[in-house]
Amino acid sequence: MQFGGCLAGALYLLTTTVSHAQSPTARVDTAALAAALQREVSSHRGVVGYTVRDLDAGWSISLRGDEPFPTASLIKVPVLVTVFDLVAQGRLSLDDKLTVLPIDVVPGAGILQHLHAGITITVRDAAWLMTTISDNTATNLLLDRIIIRRVWEKMDSLGLPRTRVHSKSFLRASSVAMDSSVKYGLGVSTPNEMAQLFALLANGRAVSPAADSVMRDFLAANEDGQLLQRLVSGVRAPHKTGATDSVRTECTLWYLRSRVVACVFTRDNADTRWVLDSEPQTLMARLGERIVNAWK
Repeated sequence: MQFGGCLAGALYLLTTTVSHAQSPTARVDTAALAAALQREVSSHRGVVGYTVRDLDAGWSISLRGDEPFPTASLIKVPVLVTVFDLVAQGRLSLDDKLTVLPIDVVPGAGILQHLHAGITITVRDAAWLMTTISDNTATNLLLDRIIIRRVWEKMDSLGLPRTRVHSKSFLRASSVAMDSSVKYGLGVSTPNEMAQLFALLANGRAVSPAADSVMRDFLAANEDGQLLQRLVSGVRAPHKTGATDSVRTECTLWYLRSRVVACVFTRDNADTRWVLDSEPQTLMARLGERIVNAWK
């Protein structure tokens, strides 16, 4: 299948940056938004980085925007983009068959681990499962087919050299960068780079307008609404989350009065509980609410 604010004079406990393209009007008080986000972040027991970009007004604000963070399953978005890029090149088809063997099955998120051995799915099926329910087995099947280093090559071609998937999920022995894998886990990126990837997807420039539209539909069907989306309703929001014991991440494209990309990374969280009201999850819910309300 083929696919034809400036924030001036503000002092924070942590370094926060704001940048603007030349735009005659500002739709949001960026200083107020940055201050509101900082109030939420300042008491968090962990490390937080974020980037918020108004793609139509042309401004962005960030905290630790260029600092590398573990991505957890958020790194599956670069994998998705690489899959669709290879399809666009004619090197892969969304209709190609993938057979799930017992050796392929890994735990964590997903349904393939619970289905009968030998089930056959398509590349499209695997990409859908990886994106919408973060299926780890589906992710590994795709990485076996496309090769991990091709994800690196695609990110490099988009100007995202610090965005890397290291290994297959739950299989660190498959890592192609063991030192970084030990430090960051499944993948690594920065708030600014992941925000740029979502901006490219929003503008039809990650692969192509047609392919990017399909990927946005996949991301809009993501079933995890417990982080930035938890206190937000009635807004189209292609997004992807990630989580480990001490990490919570999400990147979202919100369709508000402007198209708004928000990427939030947390690491070294003191509260490592897997419950809805854990500290990092509650923090991200409040950040999502603050961001969306700034455009209302």
